[in-house]
Amino acid sequence: MWYLYGLAMLAGLANAIQPGPNSTLAKASAQPFFAGLVVVIVSGTALLVTGLVSGRLSVPSYEQATHIPWWAWCGGVLGTVLTLSQLFIAPKLGAAPFLGTLVTVGVLASIVLDHYGWVGFEVHQASMWRVLGGVLMVAGVALVALF
Repeated sequence: MWYLYGLAMLAGLANAIQPGPNSTLAKASAQPFFAGLVVVIVSGTALLVTGLVSGRLSVPSYEQATHIPWWAWCGGVLGTVLTLSQLFIAPKLGAAPFLGTLVTVGVLASIVLDHYGWVGFEVHQASMWRVLGGVLMVAGVALVALF
């Protein structure tokens, strides 16, 4: 399973870099929503090509689709919130405070999601150590944002 942490680190690096090109595209084109559409189209194209090349792209049957919870279809809307925040907020806050806030809020929310097993996650109790880790992240982001 160690390689999964490597892939997560790669995703974290991409998450740190992505707001820069996205907000630059928005600023240079003077069209933030156009930039957002470009992000979505490029992402969709990359997923399509990767799915086709790997042979893992398939569409669920009608029967399978009817058994998918309604909230599972909302990820794209949440992705739009993330993309728009990169376009409008990241340039104003700066990379470190933006990403620090994004990751810290994500960890805090994840502790709650894990604790209750919401939106498809398995239950992982919010232990004292997990909560302390979240508190330390808040302190760390405060230091990055203030200094």
